[in-house]
Amino acid sequence: MNKKTIETKACKKCWTKFDITNDDLEFYNKISPTFDWKKYSIPSPTLCPDCRRQRRLSYRIERPLYKRKCDFSGKPLISMYSPDKKDIVYEKDFWWSDEWNPLDYGQNFDFSKPFFEQFADFAIKVPKAHIEISPSENSIYTNQAGYNKNCYLTFEAWFNENSLYSNSVWNSTNVVDCSFSSNLQNCFDCIDVKTSFNMYSSQESSDCRDSYYLYDCHNCSNCIACWNLNGKQYYIFNEEVSKETYEDTLQKLQNDIEFKNELFSKYKSRKKKEAIHKSLNNISSENCSWNNITESENCSWFSITGSKNCHHCQDIYSSEDCMDYSYWGNHANHIYESMSIWNKASQTIFSYMCYENINNLIYCMNCINNCKNCFGSVWLKNKEYCIFNKQYTKEEYEKIVPQIIEHMKTTWEWGEFFPSSISPFGYNEVLANEYFPLEKEEAIKQGFNWEDNEYPVNVPEWMPRIEAKDLPALKDLNEDIEKKIITTAIICEISWKPYRILQQELDFYKKHNIPLPKKHQDIRHLERMSLRNPRKLYDRKCDKCEKEMKTTYSPDRTEKVYGKDCYEKEIY
Repeated sequence: MNKKTIETKACKKCWTKFDITNDDLEFYNKISPTFDWKKYSIPSPTLCPDCRRQRRLSYRIERPLYKRKCDFSGKPLISMYSPDKKDIVYEKDFWWSDEWNPLDYGQNFDFSKPFFEQFADFAIKVPKAHIEISPSENSIYTNQAGYNKNCYLTFEAWFNENSLYSNSVWNSTNVVDCSFSSNLQNCFDCIDVKTSFNMYSSQESSDCRDSYYLYDCHNCSNCIACWNLNGKQYYIFNEEVSKETYEDTLQKLQNDIEFKNELFSKYKSRKKKEAIHKSLNNISSENCSWNNITESENCSWFSITGSKNCHHCQDIYSSEDCMDYSYWGNHANHIYESMSIWNKASQTIFSYMCYENINNLIYCMNCINNCKNCFGSVWLKNKEYCIFNKQYTKEEYEKIVPQIIEHMKTTWEWGEFFPSSISPFGYNEVLANEYFPLEKEEAIKQGFNWEDNEYPVNVPEWMPRIEAKDLPALKDLNEDIEKKIITTAIICEISWKPYRILQQELDFYKKHNIPLPKKHQDIRHLERMSLRNPRKLYDRKCDKCEKEMKTTYSPDRTEKVYGKDCYEKEIY
């Protein structure tokens, strides 16, 4: 069946117009829950796709970490919940134990109050795990991560070792300041780089090694300041050079900071004028739209891998028949308006952070490990037929839930994801602020929370401070200076926030001839993020054939952008 627009709506938040298609309505019908042979239809969205994503992402916290105490034992913790929050927080291992029971917090649903109002009051009372970490070794300063070893201030990261100040990295070893990358070794300041070794300040490249400043290069080695290369060795500024010339340039690059800065500046200028950019980065995918979609079929939006029939989705893999779904997938199906759902999850709607063989969850948070047939419940493990953490029989559950849904229809809540106003996190703490940045006043005006306090998680108050401009050059380091550096807080030259340099980190910089950082890790992260295109599509003409195309490069940008066919002819 061809996709047809059935209705055009105006977003109730930003007033942007958006379409509802026959495919959308078919999906809403498929995902709508049924009780006693009666289907409780999910209405079409009231928010546009961007506002729906922003609302979901207002629950997604990754980077901020705080010092606080376990509310049961008093044990000091590194937590994603700041100490001023009213949430009850337990140390993760204790939370997983049988020494407390989340059903003890169960309560009846009050039909005289709106659902979200009483859910907010109920949810804050149930103890929460202090952080989201799967088994890891010496990696307590991580979050939304697992199976890592010796990792520090690294987030949304899995199966890594010796990874520092990175995010969205997988299966990598000895990496610092890297983002959205996988299978790296000995890499620094890389973005969207795959399966590479000894790479520095490079982007959108793969299968490369021993190179500096590469953009969109593949299967290359011993290259400096290059773009759009495939299978090349000993190239500088896209020109082939002798091995001797390359090694002479490399030595200057590693030992002369002025030469390095000059070369990098020249690289950025020439890359912007000369590099060819792909309109979209979709690989081995069929009938897919938007960007960064790999080995998928009939999917739309951003960063989707190995999936089928997933629309308005982001950062998911191995999923099928999902819509308005953010993070992560892995054998997930029939998920709608949900956030952070993964590992054999099915038939889950309007839920957040639920995983491990879950099924038929509605308006649940952090219900895990074989939870099924639960409504409005939080922090449950291996439970069934629960409403607000109260245990019911199957017959009772299937009688009460339809009554709650009918009640939510009268309050205009049915069909909406949790409002951002009841998120446990401030807008300046969550991922929404990276993709939809707002200042405090505007965020509060739009109904988001804000975290006013800063708690430097790794910088003690007693630690002496120096300004970043006073950091020594690598050539001036000796044992005494190194000891002073790792026991001193550095004041960022941009944000004036304090940060530290660890011995592990210092050893990496020395080994790879990388100057000591003069910016706080959060500033470095934002600078990497700024190098990625926004998650928006624009209409623009191919700079080669002038055919109309969709791209993440806005028409007013000056880069050369080619459509898929022209790009492949030119580059390959």
